[in-house]
Amino acid sequence: MLDLFSNDRVPTVKLDLPFSNGIEVYIRREDLLHPEISGNKFRKLKYNIEAANALGYKQMLTFGGAYSNHIAATAAAGRIFGIQTLGVIRGEEIETIYQANPTLKKAEQDGMRFKFVTRTAYREKESTVFLQDLKQEFGDFYLVPEGGTNAEAIRGTEEILQPEDSIYTYICCAVGTGGTISGIINRSFEHQQVLGFPALKGDFLYGEIQKYTTKKNWDLQLEYHFGGYAKYNTDLLCFIRDFERNTGILLDPIYTGKLVFGIFDLIERNQFKKNSKILVIHTGGLQGWNEKIK
Repeated sequence: MLDLFSNDRVPTVKLDLPFSNGIEVYIRREDLLHPEISGNKFRKLKYNIEAANALGYKQMLTFGGAYSNHIAATAAAGRIFGIQTLGVIRGEEIETIYQANPTLKKAEQDGMRFKFVTRTAYREKESTVFLQDLKQEFGDFYLVPEGGTNAEAIRGTEEILQPEDSIYTYICCAVGTGGTISGIINRSFEHQQVLGFPALKGDFLYGEIQKYTTKKNWDLQLEYHFGGYAKYNTDLLCFIRDFERNTGILLDPIYTGKLVFGIFDLIERNQFKKNSKILVIHTGGLQGWNEKIK
């Protein structure tokens, strides 16, 4: 049933750009894994769907905002694998207008049922009472956390790296809930440094990542969030347009745009070792953003 997930190898592209100090930059095109379940969402859902099927669940419930890549990918996976999906959506005011939202409209077309809750109620999404109320309303379900990060997701994201990736000095990726970077850290080699570029303000992600890895060869670059989650400015959008023009690779302004902007800035500031090979993980997340950066 999960044959789709066996096709998990993607190209790695060297950027033909004039970097200083002999540095070479490569991009792992995880965004090309699948047209609807792309990038890190593909990795995070792989073993969660396997677990849900093995345990006999007919429904899978998860959480997200109105433009959530995770909501979109979960709904598509549910359609493909024949499992009912339930989405708890942050923002009660969206309920009357959600069909004007391309992410939620597509998720509904893929069979996802929604429950819209206030932002206050959404903060209780991990509480026993909140989850019990959901089970009373929808029946039993397999639970996938917001962003998809849990032990099964880490197992999937560990498959991003392969033995031949030992040639790289640094592995860099965007960070949302910490699941993708945790898997990468677990699979990284001792001589490598893993750098995460959070899309959110604050240093709380250190604690989240430490739940899933015991390795110490990693750090977070906290200065490239552009004001916080889903915040961006003209400089970042111009950078994304220029990068696509020069490489043919599209980034998004929430995660991967901030990631690559940060890497280029660190290169200019000579923060990477001379003659380093940098592997950038393109985690996808392009749904809903193409028109916003044209």
